[in-house]
Amino acid sequence: MAITRRQLLQTSAAATLSPALGIVTSLPGIESANAQSASEPAWRHALSLFGDIKYPADFKRFDYVNPDAPKGGVARMISIGTFDNFNMAVMGVKGSIGPGATLIYETLMTRSQDEVATEYGLLAESAQHPDDFAWVIYRLRTDAHWHDGQPVTPEDVIFSLDELKKNSPMYSSYYRHVTKAEKTGDRDIKFSFDGPGNRELPTIVGELPVLPKHYWEGTDGQGRKRDISATTLEPPLGSAPYRIKEFVAGRSMILERVKDYWGASHPTQVGQNNFDELRFELFRDNQVALEAFKADQADWIVENSAKQWATAYDFPAVAEKRVVKEEFSINDSGRMQAFAFNLRRDQFKDARLRRAFNYAFDFEEMNKQLFYGQYKRIGSYFEGTELASSGLPQGQELQILETVRDKVPADVFTTPYSNPVGGNPEAVRANLRASMKLLKEAGCEIRDQKLVDAAGKPVSVEILVGDPSAERIALFYKPSLERIGVTASVRVVDDAQYEQRLRTFDFDMIIDQWPESLSPGNEQREFWGSQAADVSGSRNTIGIKNPAVDALIDQVIFAKDRAGLVAATKALDRVLLWNFYVVPQFTYGFERYARWDRFSHAEPLPKYGHSGLPNLWWYDADKAAKIGKRS
Repeated sequence: MAITRRQLLQTSAAATLSPALGIVTSLPGIESANAQSASEPAWRHALSLFGDIKYPADFKRFDYVNPDAPKGGVARMISIGTFDNFNMAVMGVKGSIGPGATLIYETLMTRSQDEVATEYGLLAESAQHPDDFAWVIYRLRTDAHWHDGQPVTPEDVIFSLDELKKNSPMYSSYYRHVTKAEKTGDRDIKFSFDGPGNRELPTIVGELPVLPKHYWEGTDGQGRKRDISATTLEPPLGSAPYRIKEFVAGRSMILERVKDYWGASHPTQVGQNNFDELRFELFRDNQVALEAFKADQADWIVENSAKQWATAYDFPAVAEKRVVKEEFSINDSGRMQAFAFNLRRDQFKDARLRRAFNYAFDFEEMNKQLFYGQYKRIGSYFEGTELASSGLPQGQELQILETVRDKVPADVFTTPYSNPVGGNPEAVRANLRASMKLLKEAGCEIRDQKLVDAAGKPVSVEILVGDPSAERIALFYKPSLERIGVTASVRVVDDAQYEQRLRTFDFDMIIDQWPESLSPGNEQREFWGSQAADVSGSRNTIGIKNPAVDALIDQVIFAKDRAGLVAATKALDRVLLWNFYVVPQFTYGFERYARWDRFSHAEPLPKYGHSGLPNLWWYDADKAAKIGKRS
């Protein structure tokens, strides 16, 4: 299951539990209202991939919220980058939609933040699907409506699926197994899939952002027909707790709380969405953003720089405890961040050359010089989760790998994967010798102090980056590549050019990252699947086309239980690692925040909710009075 948008900002006695699926199989009032036959699938208020449902059908709120949280106040946030578009179905020329623009839409379901992979009805009140997961029907709530007062309809849902699949490479890949959506009742939408057994499809359909059909098929204020296949800066119509109040293109955006929001009293929304306004200020540079925060022009900042976290927060407001530095553990996801090769380039087709590039990377020295020793090296595509492979494959994982033995490197079965370790001259020299040995095996040699391939062509690489922080990392790596004879350069481009070159795969290497949830599934095809490799704008930036990887992705998607999912994911992880598609970089298991101490939240924060900002917090007038007025 992909990381959802709410993360990125971010049983009653009558019910019975299915031990295999962890799904509530009855919902009071639903079966009788529909004269459901004994052979029909039960209607469910919540769906879970594996495990139990925590909250019963008649639950009042999530445990981690304050139902009496005061409403009001303003939250001023920082966003890095720019925007030229509010239409989430297409990407703008500058590669970004307005910050917070996706927050004006609701989804059919919404996840709880104290469970691994459970979603509860939001726009939909319930869902039903058969045991083989061949289809799912969602039933919309009677009170769900758009900000203009019109009800959310099955036609809106069908329109959203069709248009997002048509115009967005991401949604096209994510929902490519959904073959049809059709209206089957006044409030019912049936999604049919291309085959049974994909346990995740009923749930990820619930993540679909629902767009207003009548709005997009209407005309704007100047009488022009709207076009969902084109970018726009007309604030769209939504159904969520916030709507766009005002904006300055590329610079700022203000969302205002919808006072008559239809879902305010629904259990999944109680105690949340407490600020009257969410204000986003955009900055091109992290350093400038930090100075704005210090000057009290923003209420909090997410700090991604280890150097700045260690050295830049010594201003008076921190010493006076008016500004709080805080770290929040990341428990619901992992990630791979790496120098990524473009396999569409012939020189990177040999895994030995790719592995040689890993031997040239001295992470330990980089960590010491640039990051004050705060980071750890990534050793898995699912780093930080129980899904990460380690040691040698055993048990069910080994059985799965045996099915692709003839298609994967032999080391997968015989050698635990590990990254080279540097950090001192002896280790660096040993790694460089290992790198040169691999390059020689790949047919390369040094001529006139330059590495050339078997055809005598220089081995050269341009590392494409789009921001100063990435440039700093790439520039550290560049001399190491030059030590093994590679002609290396670092190219910094603006946001628009960077996005365009990624869409068209016009690069040698980039710094990329792939976030992973605790329940991976269909998004793995978008990340590593052969079909996505040639789709412009896909997340398979590497260009992987590997039948073994495709087969293992299917094992992940069609796993029948949690144990099978973990085993299949570890097998996939191991095969990706031993093909050396990337040079893994580094990670940190916490989010770093600094904030002016004007806010409060319920205790404790949910295990899988990170900081909970801004959704679970509220403006605390007493705290604000103690630290003084905003600038």
